[in-house]
Amino acid sequence: MAYEVNGVTVETDEEGYIEDLSKWSKELAEIMAKEDDCELSEEHWEIINFLREYYEEFQIAPAVRVLTKQIGKRLGPEKGNSKYLYELFPYGPAKQACRYAGLPKPTGCV
Repeated sequence: MAYEVNGVTVETDEEGYIEDLSKWSKELAEIMAKEDDCELSEEHWEIINFLREYYEEFQIAPAVRVLTKQIGKRLGPEKGNSKYLYELFPYGPAKQACRYAGLPKPTGCV
């Protein structure tokens, strides 16, 4: 599968994760979200940007348990819990948010 964004073709694997992380853009994230009937809000972007920073620092996409704990530390307990994250990313906070963030599939996700 591939997306066409601003004249650039962005290839994905069979699960929809982009193959060349350098081709990620906010426009691509918006297109992916629209396919899932999701409109990205400020709250979504807060998590997506957190994930991109986390990946830049640790070179790994966090599993949902790690994601939840780290979000809680950074953004507070009202956002660092599964209920909040699943409301934003109902297909799985780690998997869906990492896909929108242009990151590889998180470790421990099936």
